[in-house]
Amino acid sequence: MNLSEVMTELKKKGSPQTVKIFSRHGAPENLFGVKVADLKPIAKKIKGDQKLACELYATGNSDAMYLAGLVADGSLMTKRDLNAWARDASWYMISEYTVPWVTSDSEHAEELALKWMVAKKEKVATSGWATYSSLLGLRDDKQLNQVEIKKLLKQVEKEIHQAPNRVRYTMNGFVISVGTYVKPLLKQAQAAAKKIGKVDVQMGETSCKVPLATDYIAKVEKMGRIGKKRKSARC
Repeated sequence: MNLSEVMTELKKKGSPQTVKIFSRHGAPENLFGVKVADLKPIAKKIKGDQKLACELYATGNSDAMYLAGLVADGSLMTKRDLNAWARDASWYMISEYTVPWVTSDSEHAEELALKWMVAKKEKVATSGWATYSSLLGLRDDKQLNQVEIKKLLKQVEKEIHQAPNRVRYTMNGFVISVGTYVKPLLKQAQAAAKKIGKVDVQMGETSCKVPLATDYIAKVEKMGRIGKKRKSARC
C-alpha cells in the first residue's frame, strides 16, 4: 500500500462518533476518527515499510500518526528524526504513546528521554517521561541506571504538583512504572507514590481519572507481577 491508499482506507474506517470521542480528549481537527482496533489490521499490512510510516506521520493526521507509531522502527531513525516526531506530536495520544513507543526502540532512547523531560514545550516533556517509563518496562534491571532513576523519583516528588498538566500525568506514570517494572526500586517507588499522593490533571471533557500510584503499585504487587518486563512498549 502507498500513502494515498492508506489514507483512503483510514478515511473509510473513520466515524463521526469516534471523532467526537477523541475531540473530547483533546484531539485536533485533523483526524478521521479511526478506532485503534481498526488501525491494527492496516498496521499488519504495512509492517516493515519504514518510508511509509514516516510519510504517515508527516501528514499531521492523528489517525495516520498513531498508525505510524505501530509500524515505524525507531532503531532505524536518527536523533534528528525522533526529535522531529516529538516536536510535531499533535496531542497526547501521539506525544505520550506513539513517540515513546518508537523512541524506545532507539539506542538514543535514554539520552532523548532525559533531554525531552526538561523541554519547555509540554508535549515534548511528556514524551520524555513516557519514553523513560517505556524503557523501564523493556530493559533488564541490570541495563538500567538505577542511580539516575532514584534521582528522577526525587525530582518527581519535588516538582510534580507544579508541573504542566500532562507532564503531571506522565510523571505519575513514571513512578508507577518504576514500582511495577524495577523490582530493586519497589520500596523507593512506593515511598515516592505515598509522598506524592493524589495527582490532579485536567482530562478534557471526559470522565477519565489519574491512577493513584500507591494503589496501582499495590495491585500489581498483590498479583505477584512486580518486575515482570514487557516484550514491546506498543499496545
